[in-house]
Amino acid sequence: MVKERVDAPARFFEAEAAGLAWLGEAEAGGGAPVVRVVDVRPGRIELERIHETRPTPEAARAFGAALAVTHAAGAAAFGAPPDGWDGPLFIGKRPLPIAQETSWGRFYARDRVHPYLEIAVDAGSVTAAQLPVIREALDRVAAGEFDDDEPPARIHGDLWTGNLLWDARGAVLIDPAAHGGHRETDLAMLALFGAPHLEEITAAYDAARPLRAGWRDRIPLHQLHPLAVHAAGYGPSYGRALADAARATLAL
Repeated sequence: MVKERVDAPARFFEAEAAGLAWLGEAEAGGGAPVVRVVDVRPGRIELERIHETRPTPEAARAFGAALAVTHAAGAAAFGAPPDGWDGPLFIGKRPLPIAQETSWGRFYARDRVHPYLEIAVDAGSVTAAQLPVIREALDRVAAGEFDDDEPPARIHGDLWTGNLLWDARGAVLIDPAAHGGHRETDLAMLALFGAPHLEEITAAYDAARPLRAGWRDRIPLHQLHPLAVHAAGYGPSYGRALADAARATLAL
């Protein structure tokens, strides 16, 4: 499988390869399977071909437990890039800020929501009426109200269902925006657009590495980032969803 972009930003595919390699380090210890990079060069990446199969509940449970192992491999800080990578990060085609934060909330509000919120406002996807509730929620996040004692996790960072392929190994990770984040963010992104056998995935994850009480209630909090990214590029429906998630965050 070859992906090419003549207009790719500098080190775009190299960043993808670095993220896959970093996530792949955890695979050796029982972490989630990761697509193998065959070759990478400016403007081009070649990946192993995934021979897709139908996802099963058993494969979903195995993936949930394996994802917990990947997250537990950890990261240097919230916002930290893959170990050894000194280049830029991306989510989709957009730049993804790098940070070295000890506070998850400060990092998340500043580097994962605000940059895309500003683009969404300029694009008209977030209205003046929606903006105050979103900013109020982000102020609370940035103040650390939702910080906990979770260490930075090694997260995929763009774990919607389209970046989860299924083959004979089970679920295979592709197209990461890998960085140090909160493990609940990956789970919330899986929930955003729906993943096959999601309840099996989350149950197995929770059994392998129990989640803090109330994690389901915090799903909208952890969806602020992907919703802001989508509002920046895909229109007002995501602006409305972002405002709804902000209201749910304020209700926590």
